[in-house]
Amino acid sequence: MREPKSRQAVVVGGSIGGLTTALLLRDLGWDVDVFERSTRDDARGGGIVLQPDTVRWFTERSTQALENLTTSTNLVQYLGSDNHVAHREYAQWSYSSWATLHSALLRDFGVERHKRGHRAVAVTQDASTATVEFDNGSFATGDLVVFADGVNSVGRQYVSPNTPIRYSGYIGWRGLVPERLLSSETSAVLEDSVTYALMPDSHIVMYPVPSPIKYGRTERLMNFVWYRNVPAGGQLDQFLGGGSAGILSLHPDQVPHIEVERMQIDAARDLPPAAAEVVSRCGAPYVQVVSDIRAAQMVRGRVAILGDAACAARPHAAAGTAKAAADAWSLATAIEKTDGLDRALQVWEPIQLALSAQLESRVQAMGERSQFENSWHPEDPELRFGLYGPGI
Repeated sequence: MREPKSRQAVVVGGSIGGLTTALLLRDLGWDVDVFERSTRDDARGGGIVLQPDTVRWFTERSTQALENLTTSTNLVQYLGSDNHVAHREYAQWSYSSWATLHSALLRDFGVERHKRGHRAVAVTQDASTATVEFDNGSFATGDLVVFADGVNSVGRQYVSPNTPIRYSGYIGWRGLVPERLLSSETSAVLEDSVTYALMPDSHIVMYPVPSPIKYGRTERLMNFVWYRNVPAGGQLDQFLGGGSAGILSLHPDQVPHIEVERMQIDAARDLPPAAAEVVSRCGAPYVQVVSDIRAAQMVRGRVAILGDAACAARPHAAAGTAKAAADAWSLATAIEKTDGLDRALQVWEPIQLALSAQLESRVQAMGERSQFENSWHPEDPELRFGLYGPGI
């Protein structure tokens, strides 16, 4: 049963999960405002492997052509130390970038009710509404408040307090490189493939993504993630600039220059030449502190959390944005088909909690195999991308 049109929704976090939620609720007749803490439309974020939930808005609701937002490949390959192909198989995948997908969703939602410069600091509620307080002194009240505010979620602190953040023991160096900057030899090696390279206690993955549309055009970028072990404690604290508590990423301007230099030296020594060239050509790498975060609850009264706010799984299944979109679609379906918002949230929560637990277990196993056990075998189908399972 569809909720009355007078219902008000507040969405905190204007990334992919938040915008998808806002679009779907608006389609159900809700009045929706999105509050984003960033003050500018910067191109943060890297490549995204597109799974069905990630692109469902564009395949079912949007008038924008999905092919204008994506790249694709037909192969999965693993490189040996001298660029020889150690393993290759046929597998089609499509990709985008955070900036490209975010821009497209924002075009559909519009900027009128997408409010920047609003960092949530607190939330309260009564029997029928919830209110968010922002650091600029403003407030927003709705029948429903959805926090899609990422790994450092204020909403998670309210809905599922004391959720642990468990460091995995490794970081991910990430970056984007215009393909036009790569040599013809490297471009030929990486062509039409998602490419891995394995080495002791480490691996790198690369695939092409589109840049945001500018002047009606886009270009292909090579996205990479290089997973490297950094022990917890002093070494990690030093890398992060004196303390690791609560730090889950370093933007390009926060990464110590000496660490970039060390990473590039190690790339030339340890990676196949094609992968080493991609890493060395990246002018602004950034760092993800790979961690496990999974909330025990996703609902408290009229407040819900979703996406990375509820479950920030390791990236190995390439399912983070798919999970955020799946949470949003599942929430909208529960609201549309259930009599009463409170009951709809009760129906929605256990389904998405189960999916979070399943995804976390799988990516933890994948990470352990690559970074510590050295039992990641290229031909193993269990190591493929997928939100619901390998290849799914």
